Formats: sequence, C-alpha cells, structure tokens
Amino acid sequence: MSFFIDNFFVIIFIANILLSTIIVFRERKQTAQTWAWLLVLLFVPIVGFVLYIFLGRGISKDKIFDMKMQAKIGMNAEIEDEKKALQRGLFPHPPTGEVEPKQLIYMLTMFESAMYTTNNDVVLYTDGREKFDALIQDIRNAKDHVHMEYYIYRGDALGKELRAELIDAAKRGVKVRLLLDAWGSTQVNMKFFEGLTNEGGEVAFFFPLFVPYLNPRINYRNHRKIVVIDGLIGYTGGFNVGDEYLGIVEKFGYWRDNHLRVCGDAVYSFQNRFLMDWNSQHTEELGYSEAYFPPITSVGKKAIQVVTSGPDSEHEQIKMTYLKMISIAKKEILIQTPYYIPDESIHEAIKLALLSGVKVRIQIPNKPDHMLVYWATYSFAAELLEYGAIIETYENGFIHAKTMIVDGGIVSVGSANIDVRSFRLDFEVNTIIYDEEFSGKVRDSFYEDSQVSQLLTQEKYDDRGFLIKLKEGLARLISPLL
Repeated sequence: MSFFIDNFFVIIFIANILLSTIIVFRERKQTAQTWAWLLVLLFVPIVGFVLYIFLGRGISKDKIFDMKMQAKIGMNAEIEDEKKALQRGLFPHPPTGEVEPKQLIYMLTMFESAMYTTNNDVVLYTDGREKFDALIQDIRNAKDHVHMEYYIYRGDALGKELRAELIDAAKRGVKVRLLLDAWGSTQVNMKFFEGLTNEGGEVAFFFPLFVPYLNPRINYRNHRKIVVIDGLIGYTGGFNVGDEYLGIVEKFGYWRDNHLRVCGDAVYSFQNRFLMDWNSQHTEELGYSEAYFPPITSVGKKAIQVVTSGPDSEHEQIKMTYLKMISIAKKEILIQTPYYIPDESIHEAIKLALLSGVKVRIQIPNKPDHMLVYWATYSFAAELLEYGAIIETYENGFIHAKTMIVDGGIVSVGSANIDVRSFRLDFEVNTIIYDEEFSGKVRDSFYEDSQVSQLLTQEKYDDRGFLIKLKEGLARLISPLL
C-alpha cells in the first residue's frame, strides 16, 4: 500500500512538471497568467490539474469559425475598397467634434477588417424594459428571419415572454434561429424551446456541455448579444434575457445597462458575425442569401464600425480598440464597466492619460455579482485615485454597462468589460460610433448616473478594514485567471 501511495505522488509530481512545461512553452500565455497557473499547480497539484484542464487550456484557432464567410457575402471586397479609399485620403470624415478619429478608423479597417459605414441610425436604450419592448415590437413586424444570439437566457418571466414572441413569429413563417452560450444559459434546454422547434425554429448552444457544467471549453464563453431582424435591424449591447435585466430582481435592484438598436449598413456586420457564430456549431452551414443581406435604404448619418474578438483571434481586437481610444483622448475619458480588471497595458495607458492632463472618470458597481471580481475591480480602480482619476460607485442598483466615451466624439458600446476575460477568453462584440451628437447622448446619460453614484475618495479607500484588504489582495493575486 505504501509503495502504491509513493508511486502515486511520484506520478502526480511528474504530471505537474509536464503540465508546467506545456503551460510555459506550448500555450504561450501572458506572463501573469503563466505564473498564476504555475502557482496553482504547485500548491494544489491534483485540484490544480483538474482546474487547468477545464479552465486553463488554450483554444484551437482552427476550424472554429468559417472566416471565408466574409468573402461569401462580399464584405471582403467592400473592405478592400475602403482600405484603398483610406490610403488615397478619400475617406469620409465623421462628425466627431474635436477628437480626431482617423487613426482608429484606419487601424480597425486595415488590420481588423471592420467595415466602416456612415448611413446608420442608432437608438440608445438604458432601461431593460424599454429595450425588450422595442425588440418584441420588431419581432412582431419581422417578415423573413429573426437571428438571435445571447450569453444568458433564463427560463423566467422575461424568457417565457420572449419565447412566446419567437413562437408566434415562427408560426407566421418567419425563420427563427436562436444561439445561446451553453454555460451562461444553463437554466434553459431544448425542452424549454420545444414549442419553438415544433414550429420550425432552430435553437443551438455554443460549446454545448455534454456533461452538465463540465466541458474542457467551459472557460471560453460566447458573451456576445446580437439580434438581427430581416437583415435590416440590429440589436447589440449589454442586456441579456432574464428578469434581473428588467430591474425586478431584489438582489440587484435597478439594472443599468446600455444597448443599441441599429439600422443601416452596419447591420451587415452583425449579420455576418451571427452567421459565423451559428455555422461554428453546425455541420450544415448557412451560406449567402440575399434575404440575409438585403439592400438597405437608410436616412441615418451615424458612422459605425463593429469590432469582434475572442480566444480564436490573433490579436486582441477590442483591447486594441480601447487602447487606441485612450491614446487619442486629449480632454476626457468616461468609462462604465461592471468589472475593471485590466491587464498592464490598459492600466498603464489610463495612468499615462491622467499624467498627461486627460480627465478620467470611471463608474463601477457598489455591489458584487461575483465576489472576487468585485474586490479586484475595487482595488484596480482605487489605484488610479493617486493619479487623479475620479472613481464613482453606482448606488441606484447594479451597473452593467460597458461604455467608453472619448472627448465627447467617439463612443464604444458593447459586451466587452475592461478585464482579462473579455480581452482574451470570451467571444465579444463592441460597436464604435463616430458621432458627436450620439456620443453626447451617451455622455449625458453617464453624467445622469453620476447623480446617483458615490465618489470614492482616497481617504475612504485608505479607511477600509483588514478583511477588505485581505479580499482585495487575494482577488488581485488571481486576477489573471478571473
């Protein structure tokens, strides 16, 4: 028995060495992540091994998305034309006020192939009930298809209300496709959507959990929120499907978020992203159809680029977008995020902006939805106080908006938080709007939130107790893994 036990621990020791070697030389993670996993493996070898299998393994960049989809729908040709126009100086300059957007547009067009469109109309929703009322009305008016993609879909009152609308649409002959993240939407299953599938609707789960709550890809989540109706209307932003997003769940109180309703050529980008995500989970792929990309007649004048990123990406596109927005700011950067757990590049960029005289104001929640994430956010945000940042904790419920506004002329609204998970682990989508008028509306909403927020001062932060300091220290230690 003793011989067996001794050999067992030798095997565990050797397995840890091999796994550590894989982490350092094969996975090529960021340095902070590498050290964090090495510490986990060293101090909890058996549990650490299991955690790494389910949470730490890299994801294959091959055969996840059909990147040729853009060529199929003609977007590659349009983007090539845009690149040539940029190089020849013929690109239309959007009305962004004093902020100069050309470098950001150039980066996203040339290196991220984000289509730049200028004929869009955009509506901002900050209240969940208003957003879903508008969405339901558009579903009722749908004639050809409803494509819907959410991270969280709950089987509560709102989930059932939306399901009923989708069933009615399917009964009218509208093609309904619903793509949900398997981890975020564990409260619903195919039985819950049986009425929809019986009417010809299709439901799929992204990276499905073959064993409940266990999957080697469990750490990689589809965090996107996208709806496309008839190829003419797009919705995207921060709201998921659940009663808490209507502000009627006592734990969170009022739910403050940002969501967009977009009409114009930018809808092509949302449709393209949905089709690639949908096809990644199916053997029978959806190809080009004029019904998915109909001619769009729009009287809107908003300039937009849609940026997506994920663990399959060669570059951290959304992080690079945030970095560029921070770097071009000359007066003011406004940020709303439920999670502020930045990597070093973002954190240092904000510090540099502050040291350069740019005013930075950040709003974070006053209550946690994930305990360790909350304390890490509190710690990282408070660190910026000594550089002159204004940090506010939202007191009117829970703030879930993921927003960045630069000099009142460029605004980013989307699904991506300012944290390592959104930059490297989750599949995200952000919409960049180049328009002083619309940015002004989002900015006004930001300052309305300031009226129901509490200022975090250096004195208040220094006054925190030992237990809070302990929580912060632990949260920061493992922040690369959160």
